[in-house]
Amino acid sequence: MKSIRNSSVRFFLFVVVAVITFAMISVEARKHHSNRNKPHKHLKDKGSSSHNAPDPATNIPGPAPAPLPYYGSYPTHSIIFDVLSFGAKGDGVSDDSKALLAAWKAACKVSGAVVEIPAEFKFLIKPITLQGPCMPHLVLQVDGILLAPPQVGAWPKSGLFQWLNFKWVHDFTIQGTGKLDGQGSAWWSPSGVYYIQKRSKHNPDMKVPTALRFYDSHNVTVRDIQIMNSPQCHLKFDSSSGIKVHNITINSPENSPNTDGIHLQNTKDVEIQHSNIGCGDDCVSIQTGCSNIHVHHINCGPGHGISLGGLGKDKSVACVSDIVVEKISLQNTLSGVRIKTWQGGVGSVNNVTFSSIEVSDVKYPVIIDQFYCDKKICKNQTDAVAISGVKYDRIIGSYSVQPLHLACSNDLPCTDVDLIDIQLKPSSNGFRGFRQALCWNSYGKSQAPLLPSSIDYCLRTESRSVKRIARSHTEHICPP
Repeated sequence: MKSIRNSSVRFFLFVVVAVITFAMISVEARKHHSNRNKPHKHLKDKGSSSHNAPDPATNIPGPAPAPLPYYGSYPTHSIIFDVLSFGAKGDGVSDDSKALLAAWKAACKVSGAVVEIPAEFKFLIKPITLQGPCMPHLVLQVDGILLAPPQVGAWPKSGLFQWLNFKWVHDFTIQGTGKLDGQGSAWWSPSGVYYIQKRSKHNPDMKVPTALRFYDSHNVTVRDIQIMNSPQCHLKFDSSSGIKVHNITINSPENSPNTDGIHLQNTKDVEIQHSNIGCGDDCVSIQTGCSNIHVHHINCGPGHGISLGGLGKDKSVACVSDIVVEKISLQNTLSGVRIKTWQGGVGSVNNVTFSSIEVSDVKYPVIIDQFYCDKKICKNQTDAVAISGVKYDRIIGSYSVQPLHLACSNDLPCTDVDLIDIQLKPSSNGFRGFRQALCWNSYGKSQAPLLPSSIDYCLRTESRSVKRIARSHTEHICPP
């Protein structure tokens, strides 16, 4: 009996010690993570007046609301893989690519892991592919600055398509208060163009790099970060689905060529919201193979606006459907909301809505251009991508060249186009454009208020023969 009592006492003491030890460890862990998880101030619009929405008139919808608040870091139970622990220097000069890749490979094997790019450090990263599949809920926490190679000649030939390439990642988030700086000015200069042309003689498929690209990736979230000065496109999604982009800032100079903000291709189920985008090309570009796309609460400018296309280049098939673009503010852009297709292409664009669009000093607020050409002369061709079911609802503000430009194919009309509550006035900044709207071979209906009044007479009334022609060009080409 005495031995039994001694065993019971020893077991009781062991349990008490274990509980006290576990409590002490938990307290220390919470202390460690409480410093990491304090909300950060979002890096938004520092010294950038180009993204400030114009003062709305009483009948103009308000500008896009301020970006969403930063949501904090990662859960306290996450295992952290700090790139400094994998040999990164963080001095902005040393090549830290191997350290980032090593941290990624280690984190990829752990569910809910975090690859951390710590604040107050700059990491020079050469073109790199961070590949999955990985364990779910992987996070790349960017609070420091990632730098691309600043000179064109420093990029390896194998890395000329993209800088940071994410491939086959699922249930993945990239977030933080930091920056991805593509340092692309060398690519935009005449010397950079000459260098590219010289190397392209040996590699005719050579491209200018995209800063951040996702390929064949699903359930991806990109939030809170800043992407700047990409050599070409800033953020690209290709053959992906389940994409959420919010509260990000993208900026590059107005004269930086082909620097699209966000580019979608063969991608579906996308929401892009509450972000500021200023660049040298389209703020958002939606290409072939895209469906179920929702873009809202975006400040765009400088840039070329929100675009579907160009579609159908080199007689290719283009299929785009179920697109909603709403609550957008555009300032000093080339276009507002536009659809552009090449002659000779086939396929269809249908079920598209542009609504609550505010424009200020935009050259062409509303465009359908089925004669798109990026050269001086393009050959006239009869085939065209069919455009139907496009609604423009509440497009309000000022234009500097032409209020509305609907130039549809000579052989295939645009059908089921709605123009509702379009109120566009000439810009007060030395207007020298056209006050009349242009509608060519476009059919649908309009609804007041409409300004200028020429919009009311722009669209033709559809007939059965017109609808039959449109259907005959789209059957069995794009999926229903």
